Amino acid sequence: MIPMRTSTIFKSKWMALIWAAGIIWFAYDVASSSADTNTSDNGAQATDATGAPITAENEKQFENALNSF
Repeated sequence: MIPMRTSTIFKSKWMALIWAAGIIWFAYDVASSSADTNTSDNGAQATDATGAPITAENEKQFENALNSF
């Protein structure tokens, strides 16, 4: 997976920085491409896991459950 031996990456601080920059670039690229595809057309209406709209009563029940811990 790594195109060079890992024992030689950290012998030079510059090689380590280049390697780390590549890892960060890869992570950013993966995260930003998945954020673009997860757009939602729900607008301002929040929904639960089943897709039903969340009411003020549901929010109050959830808040009470969290406060009971």
